[in-house]
Amino acid sequence: MQKETEIKLRVSRETLAALREHPLLKKRNKSGWERRELMNQYFDTPERDLARAKVALRLRRDGEEVIQTLKTRGQSVAGLSERHEYDWSLPKAKLDVKKLDGECWPEELAELDKKTLKAIFTTDFVRERAEIAWGRGKTKVVIEAALDLGHVVVGKQKEEICELELELREGEPAALLELAAELAATLALMPCDISKAERGYRLFDANSYSLSLPAPQITAEMPLDDAFAALSWHLLSSSQRLAEQYRFNGHWRLLQDWVENLAEMRALISSLGQAAPRQSTHDLRVALDALLEDWRPLVQAGLDDEDVRKAAPEQFLEELEDPRWGLFSLNTSRWLLARTWAADRNTRGNRQGAAQLGSWLPRMLGEEANSLQLQRYQQQPEDLAEQLPRIERIQAWLHHARGVLEIPEMDRLYGELNKLTQLANEPITDESLDARKHQAIAVYQNRAWKTLLRL
Repeated sequence: MQKETEIKLRVSRETLAALREHPLLKKRNKSGWERRELMNQYFDTPERDLARAKVALRLRRDGEEVIQTLKTRGQSVAGLSERHEYDWSLPKAKLDVKKLDGECWPEELAELDKKTLKAIFTTDFVRERAEIAWGRGKTKVVIEAALDLGHVVVGKQKEEICELELELREGEPAALLELAAELAATLALMPCDISKAERGYRLFDANSYSLSLPAPQITAEMPLDDAFAALSWHLLSSSQRLAEQYRFNGHWRLLQDWVENLAEMRALISSLGQAAPRQSTHDLRVALDALLEDWRPLVQAGLDDEDVRKAAPEQFLEELEDPRWGLFSLNTSRWLLARTWAADRNTRGNRQGAAQLGSWLPRMLGEEANSLQLQRYQQQPEDLAEQLPRIERIQAWLHHARGVLEIPEMDRLYGELNKLTQLANEPITDESLDARKHQAIAVYQNRAWKTLLRL
């Protein structure tokens, strides 16, 4: 068994060629590029029991060598994945189910009849790989860079494989993100945690690709720093999966959710006060604001304009062909991994970051609720949009952490605030102004809102 730590980056054919000749990789390349043709069969039961258990089983032909590999359930955060991998050399290209036993075989599959395992798709590609020395000072880091070009094939269907894989051989995982970010400064590299196996399953069954990630466990006793980190990792990972699936099928709702994830990330960052000094969040806020400035108006316009919705997939492909999205994703991962927001804060900021969420969150929400001054917008509904950043800060925390608050009717308040936000984004008409007035009153009279105002 070995532990596999890697990051996958979707690229175009042009970018793949540019990576091969990239000065940074050329300078650090200690082995030269080795070219190999890899033929892979993936196995599962007709009911796809292995996929449900997050297990991948394949036979790979690499020249004259045949390798059987089992990859077990791992974890993937914002494109950086870790999982256990078991390899066996075989004398011929025939699955050896006797190897699938003991500690390598998941307990939840203990009763599975292994005779039902059949090949269900293939991934055949050419891999060019090289050993990259990425040490800093006395710290030794070795990374295997692999340029993969080929196809996932399921029956008569196929999808192109065109990606850069960076796998850690020696050193800390942060090195993978550092190298990827330097490459992404000028090349469009899209962090993408969908494996070749997942692509095969997605072709086999379009509904098999899960967009929902396990929600982070947020508790009242958790320090603010830990809660913010958990929610931000979750939002970043979700945004990457949404981007990949929208690229794949162009379903409008996915683009809406992608923008919503970015907006929530922006709101959480701006809610932290001295726990995240503005200098420490500057670059991330600028990057998020640029993305939201371009995509929020488009999503809003698309709510009522079918032509906008139809044109959006092509516009999104143009976004992915630009370095901006990949660089944002990688830099945000590095920022979260290093907890950069906590690096240079003062004593008060450190106290806030260490405060239990159950004590910090009610105070923050109470301050925001009082500063919102909803009574004013019952009289001046045309100005409500100016308070959207404040409303979104409240919404983001209520969306993900309202369960830590011992306040009645929080679910109802969250729903009422969503309606208020929607109305604040609509064009001003006599009808919409009247609706804003009534909705501001509905929020103000909510029992939970009244409780927040007293905190």
